[in-house]
Amino acid sequence: MVAPDIKDEDLLAHTCESLAQASVMASDFAGYLEGPHRHTAMAIQQIVMLAELAVNRMLDNVGVPKPAPL
Repeated sequence: MVAPDIKDEDLLAHTCESLAQASVMASDFAGYLEGPHRHTAMAIQQIVMLAELAVNRMLDNVGVPKPAPL
């Protein structure tokens, strides 16, 4: 269960860490495989990595203050 009062920035940070860990686990697991199974595991790792990059971008955007309207 996710705490109902957790801040968006904290959720993004936790998500980023979880995706980074999942990426490492998928990469490590792929090392034990061969052939098409290895390719599948590496594809999964790449998808997780792309999701991590997207979350990192969101985390960067959340930290940037909005400019005041003119």
